[in-house]
Amino acid sequence: MRLQTKLILIICSLLFLVIISLGSIFYYLMTAALEDQIGTRALKVAETFADMPDIRHAFQTPDPSAIIQPIAESVREKIDAEYIVVGNREGIRYSHPLPERIGKEMVGGDNGPVLEGKSIISKAIGSLGPSLRGKAPVFDNRGDVIGIVSVGFLTEDIDTLTDAYKSRIEQISLIVLVIGLIGSVLIARNVRSSIHGLEPKEIGELYTEKQAILQSIREGIIAVNRDGIITMANRYALQLLHLPVSAKITGRHIEDVIPNTRLYEVVRTGEAEFDHVMLIGDHEVIVNRVPIVNRKHAVTGAVSSFRSKSELYRLAEELSQVKQFAEALRAQTHEFSNKLYVISGLIQLESYQEAVDLISKESDVHQNWVQFIMHEIPDPMIGGLLIGKFNHAQELKITFEIDRESSFADIPEEIDRDLLVTIIGNLIDNAMEAVLAVEAQDEPYVKLFLTDLGEDLIIECEDCGIGIPDEVSSAVFEKGFSTKEGEHRGIGLALVKHAVSKLNGYITFHQNPSGGTIFTVAVPKSHSRTKESLP
Repeated sequence: MRLQTKLILIICSLLFLVIISLGSIFYYLMTAALEDQIGTRALKVAETFADMPDIRHAFQTPDPSAIIQPIAESVREKIDAEYIVVGNREGIRYSHPLPERIGKEMVGGDNGPVLEGKSIISKAIGSLGPSLRGKAPVFDNRGDVIGIVSVGFLTEDIDTLTDAYKSRIEQISLIVLVIGLIGSVLIARNVRSSIHGLEPKEIGELYTEKQAILQSIREGIIAVNRDGIITMANRYALQLLHLPVSAKITGRHIEDVIPNTRLYEVVRTGEAEFDHVMLIGDHEVIVNRVPIVNRKHAVTGAVSSFRSKSELYRLAEELSQVKQFAEALRAQTHEFSNKLYVISGLIQLESYQEAVDLISKESDVHQNWVQFIMHEIPDPMIGGLLIGKFNHAQELKITFEIDRESSFADIPEEIDRDLLVTIIGNLIDNAMEAVLAVEAQDEPYVKLFLTDLGEDLIIECEDCGIGIPDEVSSAVFEKGFSTKEGEHRGIGLALVKHAVSKLNGYITFHQNPSGGTIFTVAVPKSHSRTKESLP
């Protein structure tokens, strides 16, 4: 069955049920109200009639009917009642619309409460048929019940009134149903036009295809409506926004999620923007923004696609590591070449004991270093980095120490070792450069402390270098900023900050009391984010 036909049938069926239900309820309420109104009217007339002095006086005469009958008929005709019957305590009638029934006993069986002095409204079958009646007692001067007044309206007459209302309700219901039928046809046609004539199955298939396409694209995609409310965001967009995949950002304003976005501006202006660079958190991204235009050429929203520039950071990290390893190998080669020259000279001078002592000393130093690192820092990437930095420091005549209380064995598998190497390597390089920037320093040193105790990995790097002035402390992690002179600087600490952020950690620094700077990095062991997947 086509969607248009189905909509017409559903709307008409629902409308029919609502009209029938409301009509029935209204008819019931109207009938009940009408009966209540007529019953109350009958009771008020009965009470008024019973309280008339002429009626009460008539009960004291030898022929009450002669007085009561004319009065009752006169009142009955004025109020259009079916009957006004007056009787004594024994139920003998003193008045009746049919004079031949005067003197006979009242019927209906509902005089009991009235004889007790109560006014009532009841339904009963009287001599004229089923009726709705109001009954009131007649009291003498002493307050005793001496008679009964019954004012009645036949239920047949009440039914005639309600039938007239029922006919009107049915006519109105039919008109409303016809209007509803016309409205349902118009609604169904409008819905069909809005969905471009597609059937629900086709729409479902298109939605599934769209979701698969969006999730397969290795770019972040966010769409907003004309009010700037997010209507769609794919999984990669959530990753770039540092949000969990299960996060729901649809329904929120785009500026609440990305404060520096220009997507809402594209909605207002209707002009597309391509290959713009912007910052989302700590990610630089390249953004394209395109307005969404309907068939009437009106802007109904906008869609943005953006991809991360962090691939450049990854390349810089890899190049930095290669450079570090190359420098370490060069330093080690140069250092050992010098020592080999010394050993060769000692042998030529036949200073054999001095040569043996030098070999033993160098062997012990390196053996202790290697054993310490293998035991306390078993990760081969980090251990190899530290050995390389040690050799490089020796070449530069810098004392490089690792605190003997250090321990870095409990590193969760999900933490990216490349990011830790980037952090440690660049902190050490930055410390060595800071130390070398101080001229005529007697004992230049760099100290490193690593610990995996507790819930965080702690990395602390201390130097006796030039330090960081307070006026530039807020800019030390910006790319391209450096307190040291020369080109191609200001990259190391920016890479450290980037790597720490990707591990959900934080980095701080403060002045070393003896001169220089102490950098401290804390990386949580749990809920760490691994290196971002890039397109």
